[in-house]
Amino acid sequence: MLGLPSSTEVNRRITKEKLYANASMTPQVRAMIKDQIEAVVWRNKLADSTIGVAEGVTVKEIQVFEVQLRQYELDKRVLAAIAKAIPYKILFVLMFDNKAQAWMEAADTFYNTSWSPLDDFTLKIEGLNLDVVYANLVRQIAGCRLGTEGDINESVEHDKQRQRLLREIAVLEKKVQREKQFNRQVELNGELKRLRAELEEI
Repeated sequence: MLGLPSSTEVNRRITKEKLYANASMTPQVRAMIKDQIEAVVWRNKLADSTIGVAEGVTVKEIQVFEVQLRQYELDKRVLAAIAKAIPYKILFVLMFDNKAQAWMEAADTFYNTSWSPLDDFTLKIEGLNLDVVYANLVRQIAGCRLGTEGDINESVEHDKQRQRLLREIAVLEKKVQREKQFNRQVELNGELKRLRAELEEI
């Protein structure tokens, strides 16, 4: 999978019981795992010993987990619970109906690709150490949302601010359209202008 070298392969099935035992999960999350997941397979381990890329300051290994689904959706709380139970960074590859989708977490925020046919599903493993490999994977998965440079955690914080502003702008635009009073329209447009200027500065 992902064209990774055979030296990285683990190919070990992780039972749901093991997930339950290793992660502190609410009954609701356990039910989601039972209902939404067919199987979890630990496919690959990216480490100095498997791909010859040095450990990073914060990232020592990256695990690749294949999650075979029973539908096209998986509740993010399931991924968060699994991620908390594993002391390494995880690249989740969700699979259903011969299609795949990648998910990865950075600064407590999950990013994901769109669904694509398995034949077209590729990610580049690039970097001189695992910190850089991890950051590059997250940026690929996030698309254009995180840019291409700088600290990955700072990029995520900027993205969070950008997404918050976009939501606020969308709400205000609707308010402006609904508002009948001219003075109130002027006031709302002023706030809209301020938010758009703030967005441009990020």
